[in-house]
Amino acid sequence: MNTIITIGRQFGSGGREIGKLVAEHFNIPFYDKDLITRAAKESGFCEEMIEVHDERPTSSFLYNLVMDTYSFGYNASSFVDMPISHKIFLAQFDTIKKIADEGPCVIVGRCADYALSERQDVIDLFIYGDEKHKLDHIMKKYDLSEQKAKDMMNKKDKQRQSYYNYYSSKKWGRADSYDICINSSLLGEEGTKKLIVQAVEDFESNR
Repeated sequence: MNTIITIGRQFGSGGREIGKLVAEHFNIPFYDKDLITRAAKESGFCEEMIEVHDERPTSSFLYNLVMDTYSFGYNASSFVDMPISHKIFLAQFDTIKKIADEGPCVIVGRCADYALSERQDVIDLFIYGDEKHKLDHIMKKYDLSEQKAKDMMNKKDKQRQSYYNYYSSKKWGRADSYDICINSSLLGEEGTKKLIVQAVEDFESNR
């Protein structure tokens, strides 16, 4: 197994849990929140600060060309002038690249597909679900009423969408931004895992 799997996901779709099942199946590292811990260690930012900005859109649009700066190499002065949210994004971006260099793994969220877009050994997935299934999942997991679960779902998805659309050149949740989009409500977590495993095996045999 030599593939890096990135997973974008709607809140409540079980994307994180499915990613973990896939990582366990292939016996490869799984990165979600622990990516924050590693980015903090490698960048010198405190973990709490990265957590605050994690997958949340920046409030500053003065530096919306940050990715162009990054693509063509940023110098010390431009980095100093950047808003903290951009610095944290770049710290995570660098950590994702380092993790990918270490070998096959599953990375959930955080524009990992965009960070690794130059690589040929990556398969990009997006997991979504029907509203009812997602709400049931959120209500059960967080012990919330249906209305609170709905509010939480909408807020989280809005944050993820804004973050992804702001920092990447693609559109969050749109089919042409990914290699494969899967409705986890249709197949359940185990069925979705099997589909991904099959897709990865086919991807590797065709390379």
